[in-house]
Amino acid sequence: MRWNLRLTAANKGIWKASELQRSLAGHGLVISAGKMSGLWSGQPVSLKLEDLDVICVVLGCEIGDLLIPEPQKVTRPGQDTDVQQAATGSSGPAPAVVPRRRDGRSLPPM
Repeated sequence: MRWNLRLTAANKGIWKASELQRSLAGHGLVISAGKMSGLWSGQPVSLKLEDLDVICVVLGCEIGDLLIPEPQKVTRPGQDTDVQQAATGSSGPAPAVVPRRRDGRSLPPM
């Protein structure tokens, strides 16, 4: 998922994090300056659903305006490596992982 708060706020005429912070507080959601900075400039690690409700009310938006799905980043175990490479943008096969002992010696063949 991609967090799209700044663009959504800008579309509603809110250009500063402090302005949004005041509006949220006016609707009962008090956010610290540090958390507001994280919401404004990055992708939140966690966010309560109730807080998302308040953000949507203040911005007059839907949840889909704030959270943009990125299905191309999702891979499944055993998925074809060409699909994984296209999704991650990597080129060439991943290097083989060779298990070793803690002292650096190779493990005996099984």
